Amino acid sequence: MQQPPIGDVFGEMIRDAYAVRTGVGPRPLAGGRVPRPVIEVIERDDGLINGAPADHYLGEPDEWQPHDHRALRLCRGHVLDIGVGAGRHALELQRRGMAVTGLDTSAGAIEIARRRGLLDTVVATIDAYAAASARYDTFLLLGNNLGLLGGPERAPVVLDALARLANPGARIIAQGTDPYGTTDPVHVSYHQFNRERGRLGGQLRLRLRYRLLATEWFDYLNCSAAELEALIEGTRWRLRSVDEQDRPYYLAVMELVE
Repeated sequence: MQQPPIGDVFGEMIRDAYAVRTGVGPRPLAGGRVPRPVIEVIERDDGLINGAPADHYLGEPDEWQPHDHRALRLCRGHVLDIGVGAGRHALELQRRGMAVTGLDTSAGAIEIARRRGLLDTVVATIDAYAAASARYDTFLLLGNNLGLLGGPERAPVVLDALARLANPGARIIAQGTDPYGTTDPVHVSYHQFNRERGRLGGQLRLRLRYRLLATEWFDYLNCSAAELEALIEGTRWRLRSVDEQDRPYYLAVMELVE
């Protein structure tokens, strides 16, 4: 079986979702036909395949979850929105007059964020951007982007990079998902499968698919608040608070240790 080519899956998907939502874009829809759904396909290393509409990446504030609104109320100073995607959170902060930079590895997603009006954007990994001269007071990891911590080996690397970009007293505002409340046997068995190979139960191994493209396989972390606290131990960050009003989703606030 032919393997899919590796490419900017997220960017291609966001371009098409933007065209469907607005009727305009880099690839406008042809002939007035009914647009096909734009579906993000997530493939897990145990063979599970899930799909979800991509339109939520372009959602306006009246379409958000309550925890999105609470997260933005915690922002202060110069903000770095990590995994900014199409810019839904960063654009709202910009509308409120805050200084915000959007960071993403997807050139296609950044293209759409700019098209939607986001002024300050960077295409880079967290690791590479850590060498920049900019300094930030708030780091956002929303849209479940606490998952970018990856796991016990990757998390200290990411947190060190953010510490190098941080002003004194900086905070990380991250939205995560506690995976352990499920009773779905497919997920429960996957947690056990992970533990048997020395991984955290919610340490996902994924790749994204869209049309003919795929990403490389990567780790993406769903973890409990207790696991998060253990992950940041020994780094320059401390867990200040966890808001679990919308379980299994939660907001974690981490502060830089002086």
